[in-house]
Amino acid sequence: MKQTASRSVFLLAFLLSNQLNTPAFSQADTPKLNIAIVEGEGAINNVNQRVNREEVVQVEDQNHKPVASAAVVFFLPNQGPGGVFPNGSPTLTTVTDSQGRAVARGIRFNNQSGTMQIRVTASFEGATASATITQSNVAGSASPGGLSRTAKILIVAGVVGVAAAVGILATTHGSSSSSPSSAVVISPGVPTVGAP
Repeated sequence: MKQTASRSVFLLAFLLSNQLNTPAFSQADTPKLNIAIVEGEGAINNVNQRVNREEVVQVEDQNHKPVASAAVVFFLPNQGPGGVFPNGSPTLTTVTDSQGRAVARGIRFNNQSGTMQIRVTASFEGATASATITQSNVAGSASPGGLSRTAKILIVAGVVGVAAAVGILATTHGSSSSSPSSAVVISPGVPTVGAP
C-alpha cells in the first residue's frame, strides 16, 4: 500500500510538471488584434465649433496587417468633458473598411473644458483589443486667432478711426520744419500708421 501511494504521488508530480511546460492550445490559437490610433490623439477640440477633427483608428492583426470588417466601438465619457455622437448616444459602433480603418464622425462636444479620453474597442473572430484616445476640450472663441468676428471688426474700426484722426491732425497742424509733410498710409492687413 505504501508503494502504491508513493507511485501515485510520483505519477501525479510527473504529469503536473509536463502540463506546466506545455502551452495551452487556446492561447496559441487565439488571434491577436491591435488598435493603432491614426488621427485624434492629442487633439484640442473647440467646444464652440461644429467642425472638429475626426478620430480614426486602424485595426491590425498580430502581423500588423489591416483587418477589414472588424467591429469597432467608440465610447465617449459619461461625465465631465465629452459629448455625443450624431445618434445622441455617447457610443458609436462601426465596422472597419478594407484598410482596417474606422472613423468616429460627427462628435458634438459638451460645453465642459478639460481632458477627455475616448475608449475604443475592436473585435474580430473572437479576438479583441482596446485603446484610449486622449484629447482636450476647450471653450475658445468661434473663430481662429482667439477673437470673435465682432471683436475683430471693432478692433479694425478703432484702428481705422485712430489712423483717420492722425491724418486729420497732420494736415491741420502742419509742420514748422522745411521738410515736406508725411502722408498717412492705411493698408489692409496689419494696420500701420505713418508719422505726420
